[in-house]
Amino acid sequence: MSNGGIIGPVVNPVVYATSNVTSFTASGTFSTRAGQNTVDYLVIAGGGAGGSAGNSGGGGAGGYRTSFPGGTAILVANGVSVPVTVGAGGAGVPIGPAGQGAAGTPGSNSIFSTITSAGGGGGGTNTPPCTSAIAGGSGGGGHNSGNGAAGNTPPVSPSQGNNGGDGVGGPSFGAGGGGGAGAVGSNATGPGGGGAGGAGLANSITGCSVTRAGGGGGATNQGTFGSGGTGGGGAGAKNCAPSSAAVAGTVNTGGGGGGGTGTPTGFGVGGAGGSGIVVILEPAGTFAPGVWSLSEQYNYKKAGTWTPSAPFDVDFLVVAGGAGGGNSNGGGGGAGGYRTSFPGGTKLTLTGGTSFPITIGAGGAGTTGNDQTPGTAGNPSIFSTITSSGGGGGGSGFSIGGPGSAGGSGGGGGTNSGTPGAGNTPPVSPPQGNSGGTGSAGAPTQGGAGGGGAGGSGTNGTNCGPTAGGAGGSATTNSITNSPVFYAGGGGGGTTPGGTGGTGGGPSSGGPGGVGAAAGTNGTTNTGGGAGGGGYDGTARSGGTGGSGVVIIRAPGSAGISASPGTNTLTTLPAPAGGCQVATFTVSGTLTTG
Repeated sequence: MSNGGIIGPVVNPVVYATSNVTSFTASGTFSTRAGQNTVDYLVIAGGGAGGSAGNSGGGGAGGYRTSFPGGTAILVANGVSVPVTVGAGGAGVPIGPAGQGAAGTPGSNSIFSTITSAGGGGGGTNTPPCTSAIAGGSGGGGHNSGNGAAGNTPPVSPSQGNNGGDGVGGPSFGAGGGGGAGAVGSNATGPGGGGAGGAGLANSITGCSVTRAGGGGGATNQGTFGSGGTGGGGAGAKNCAPSSAAVAGTVNTGGGGGGGTGTPTGFGVGGAGGSGIVVILEPAGTFAPGVWSLSEQYNYKKAGTWTPSAPFDVDFLVVAGGAGGGNSNGGGGGAGGYRTSFPGGTKLTLTGGTSFPITIGAGGAGTTGNDQTPGTAGNPSIFSTITSSGGGGGGSGFSIGGPGSAGGSGGGGGTNSGTPGAGNTPPVSPPQGNSGGTGSAGAPTQGGAGGGGAGGSGTNGTNCGPTAGGAGGSATTNSITNSPVFYAGGGGGGTTPGGTGGTGGGPSSGGPGGVGAAAGTNGTTNTGGGAGGGGYDGTARSGGTGGSGVVIIRAPGSAGISASPGTNTLTTLPAPAGGCQVATFTVSGTLTTG
């Protein structure tokens, strides 16, 4: 009896034309594609924290174990959910009430199937109770006068990490760097320089080369602090002027945290280790029989291709349009919402043979004339399931304390105590932006507040001192195109003659606020920057226009994507980025998969 459909042959093999990459930035479960049971892996544990107080060693990188390229893949039962554990980075330990130090907390293990990578070891401290560096996937760096700890602990083959470096004593004092996946941590140098963290290792299992598992730098008293190892290691602290705090390891790289030093607040605590990551690669090839729906079978049969193209994972950056600034000592516009998977976040999986519409949000216009409404909100940018919200408009300062509006990042309030607009509206995780600031209270000088940015909240306006307009919230840098670019800075607040307009969050994203007779500056095109608020010199000056948004998609070189219309671009990245394709959309268009 006929069922009216196309019945596929039950012995037809599954042909996966491209590999499939699954990246775990948090613990979860993994199941293979139909028919596959052999996978490559990259398993990196959480990095260790730097030691606290004294002159402390850098944290060791998390253990680094991989089968790619050229190693031994592992078998995974088809159709079975396999638990995946992503190790947390070790926390920096607060200094005790009497100035007691502590070794850094080791990172936690990452686990996939039969593969366990050990957490990085913590850096040592010479402040009582004088704790030695701790062994781990890579070992922690020694405090001044102390030795570095062992890496590859417990031992595996190939080795999962390296030893930490040794410290040196007075008069300047310096601590050793934590070990990295690719090199031992450096010993401290005379006079008193902290040792650099050991370098990490590059791997192209995702289709793009990324370096991970660098060691944390050692601290110093008055020399040069140890730099973090390439691959997410944090730099060590410096006690004497110019003082600097220890830097945490980068999230989802397994980088070690920098060592802390001294006891001043902010400098003594060691940097936290970066969390780990697990990446699983299912190779392309011909595998066991598969099953398709009737509609899939019909469409592929009609097109002359029986087997569907395999899905593949892409990184994305989606930035919405920035908002317009308020007029008359107005608040800066909020930056457009900023959402990204790069580096180390959760990628999107795209199906082959599909067209994906891309929407690029326009920037919002500023408030003009004697209008008392906020600047116009930016427009959303959209790719697949990811929507970034437009920035919230800056509040007007004309005769009232106009509030900033909520948005991806919120607008700053106008002068006369305008309230800030909320950021991350509607809420998503991770947050897509921050709130604006509050406008100044009024005379003798008046200043609008800065709009929120992707990297921080807008600054309040002030009515005392030379700076009256609040600075826009900071922009965030992203290297998805293989070059660092700043996106989604908030607009600066406007002010009266003699004051100083708020700087835009940037560089090269949010627009500065106007002073006196000057209008607010526009946000930068295709960065989602918020616009500056307008000044006031007896006449209400207009707020600027927000910068338009952008959508960038980074795919494996084998994916076969295209971008239209022609004003949007598709480039292939050179080594060491592994031949990834990057589609950049500056206007609305379509991404098509092969």
